[in-house]
Amino acid sequence: MPVVDFEQRYRLQQLELKAVLEITEAINNNVSEEDLYRIFYFTLRGSLHISKFTLLVHKDDQWVCQVQHGTKHSFEKMGAHPSLFELAKPTTTEQLHPQLQEFDWVFPIRHKDRTLAYLLVSNKTHEEGATLSRQDRLDFVQALSNIILVAIENKKLVRRQLQEEALRRELELARGVQRFLLPDNLPQTSQLKVAATYIPHHRIGGDYYDFLRIDECRYLICIADVSGKGMPAAILMSNFQASLRTLIRQKAPLETMVRQLNEQIYESAKGDNFITAFFGYYDEAAATLTYVNAGHPPPMLFRKDECQLLEQGTMLLGVLPKLPFLNMETLEDLQEFLFFCYTDGVSETFSPQEEQFGMERIQEVVARHRSTRLEELHRNVIAELDGFKGNNEYGDDITMLSCYVSQS
Repeated sequence: MPVVDFEQRYRLQQLELKAVLEITEAINNNVSEEDLYRIFYFTLRGSLHISKFTLLVHKDDQWVCQVQHGTKHSFEKMGAHPSLFELAKPTTTEQLHPQLQEFDWVFPIRHKDRTLAYLLVSNKTHEEGATLSRQDRLDFVQALSNIILVAIENKKLVRRQLQEEALRRELELARGVQRFLLPDNLPQTSQLKVAATYIPHHRIGGDYYDFLRIDECRYLICIADVSGKGMPAAILMSNFQASLRTLIRQKAPLETMVRQLNEQIYESAKGDNFITAFFGYYDEAAATLTYVNAGHPPPMLFRKDECQLLEQGTMLLGVLPKLPFLNMETLEDLQEFLFFCYTDGVSETFSPQEEQFGMERIQEVVARHRSTRLEELHRNVIAELDGFKGNNEYGDDITMLSCYVSQS
């Protein structure tokens, strides 16, 4: 190994000290990741006079070449060779893949039992006799690499924490909006019983339900689900509820109400989000239910021993500025019946085998427990869902709205 004289060693130590001070100052000044990589590049090339090097960094589940100089191969396209993954300490490249042997050393950069990067360097430098084979230079290059990469990792961690905090605040606001939208009280008479169950998902969806008295004899039944999550979904559903309540106060005909809601949703969301919804006008005196289903999971209406799925209607709301078709259906002679509706979080609950709970199971569970009180019916549905999903989490909000009309 060439002898490095005292003067050269002293000068190299001064350069190393200067490099550490510059990097420390840059970190303290909170410079960007790109600037830290740039400083690292010029430190290796300018201060340490290393003629060939490549830095491969683990980023977004892949290995990316962040810094490269003087290499024969383009590691920007190659990425990290699998032979690197077995390394845990500085190693020569003699036993590695031939493409890596244009370098002499590989430095795994580790932090908390995780490899952040691999630094590959040539043993030769621009200066005569100053090689990386001296242990003190090897140690310095590894220490410098660790300082830079750990600082960048910490910046990523802080950025993730800020993003998570912003998301947490958004979800809190969305929960507040959603709680405000859902009704505090539902109509109850000697002949009409109404119950609702809402279990929010941690992501906060856009479920909504309502059961409103229009006049002395008529009620609006509504359940809806907006696409998307978080605050955008909550805001769109807030607009939907405000428009719906306004149209109800105006006693708008059902078809007019649905068409106007579609136009307002389209204008608010610009076609980026949509709403599935069911609207029903129940007339207690006439014993009729006139409804429109706008792309929502079909509610179930039980009379005696039969179950009817309420599927007639139109397309999703907010997809097009004008609805191309709209069909209404009126059910008559509703002297005694059970009405049950839900959002897709119920039907799309998954088992550990990735099987959906589905509409047929819902219908079977509701039919089996239809004679119980509505609150008990909902608890039985939830119990079935819990048993079906096992250790899986719910994938969406769980919302159910039921009403039971009796003759006495």
